[in-house]
Amino acid sequence: MKKSLFFFSFIILLISCKNTTVEKPDNLIDEDKMVEILYDISILEAIKVTNPKSLETRKINSNKYIYQKYKIDSLQFVKSDLYYASDVSNYEIMYKKVIEKVENVRKADSVKNIKIKK
Repeated sequence: MKKSLFFFSFIILLISCKNTTVEKPDNLIDEDKMVEILYDISILEAIKVTNPKSLETRKINSNKYIYQKYKIDSLQFVKSDLYYASDVSNYEIMYKKVIEKVENVRKADSVKNIKIKK
């Protein structure tokens, strides 16, 4: 997860230093769908960090999984991500939505664990 956050932070920094705007790609991924993709990527990265063998054991390729699940390709993802990252304030809002989803899942898991323990 740290790697992906570093990568996205680097893109944001790189783009914020430019004066030109990124042209909207023809096959832009919808913003809500992009938030879902970023959420899934963050979960997959967290799994890689906490239990590196789990994805490998299940023969799950993170990138392939994302592309198949959302019916996108790598170029479409990169262009869409670059486009959204070019608007730093909106990209920050998108990432806040991702963080909010992660926190909601954590809260739901905590409540579920409390109910199971009783």
